[in-house]
Order: sequence, then structure tokens, then C-alpha cells
Amino acid sequence: MPGRERRSDAAANRERIIEVARTELSRSNRAAADLKLHAVAKSAGVGQGTLYRHFPTREHLLAEVYRDELTQLVDAVAPLLAEHPPLRALTCWLERLVEYARVKRGVMAAIEASAWQDLYSGQHHRLDEALGTLLERGKAAGQVRDEVDAADVILLLGALSRIPEPDWDTRAHRLVAVIVAGLRPR
Repeated sequence: MPGRERRSDAAANRERIIEVARTELSRSNRAAADLKLHAVAKSAGVGQGTLYRHFPTREHLLAEVYRDELTQLVDAVAPLLAEHPPLRALTCWLERLVEYARVKRGVMAAIEASAWQDLYSGQHHRLDEALGTLLERGKAAGQVRDEVDAADVILLLGALSRIPEPDWDTRAHRLVAVIVAGLRPR
């Protein structure tokens, strides 16, 4: 049926656009404000009209990159817990969170404060729940300190926003290692 084929093509185009934008935002020194929509369309193999049909403005695209990045981060919890012991799963997830934080930082810089607040307030509970699940599994296995909760870890992760871009890769991963070390039972 031609209609279904076009819809799946449209969905594939949309996903390629989001992935190209995410890749661009993940590159060192790439500010979201410098993200060129025509370059994203070209790299995604779609026309500018297709990009604008899905994302009328840069802010719409950036918001969707953020939502998609958050969804991937939250959805990674179950597979990580199935594949690794709890503390290792938490460590892998926090390493993945570093990339999420880089994208979030770029998006925050490009979206107006009021729009960012609306976007974040509707989503942050998902991050809290994912982290809470990882911590609870770690506690049950005796690999995470009992007194630590998701709010504690999120406060510590707030330091990611203060890392200057030239030091991001080194310091962000080192910060995660320090946090994980602090989560281990004494």
C-alpha cells in the first residue's frame, strides 16, 4: 500500500534528521546555535522541505533531539541491568548520561529559557525514575550505599554543566568515576 510506504519513509526521514542533528551536537565545540539546518538536511539525505515539514524551526528540532536522547537514555536501563551486575550497569548508564548532558547543554544554549523549562519539566521525572531503578538494584545487590538516592546523584551530576568544553571528555568521565566510587558501600 503506497500510503503506508510513504509514512514509513517519513518516519525514517525524521529519525535520520534527528540522528544527524544529535551527532552534530555531540561533536566537540559544536554549539546548537551554530547548527545549520540545510547541512542537517543534506547529511540526512533529505530536502530542506522535508526537514521543515517535520521541524518548522531549529528549536523544534533541538527539542526533539533532546526528547529522543532522553528516551534512549531511559530505555537503556533494562538492557544494561539484564547484561551487567547492578553497579556496572549504573556505571555504563552514567557514562551514557555524559553524552546526554553534552546534547542537553547544547540544546539549553539554543532554546529560550521559558521553552527549555517547559521541555525539561515535562521530562525530568523519567530521568529520576531511571536512575532510581539503577540505584535500587545496586542497593539490593549490596553494591550501592543504602543512604544514597537519585536526588543525591543528580546533584553531583550537576557539576557536568560547569565543565568547560575543552576539558569535557576528560573531566566528565573522571567525574563519573568519582561519583561511582562514592556510591560503593564503605
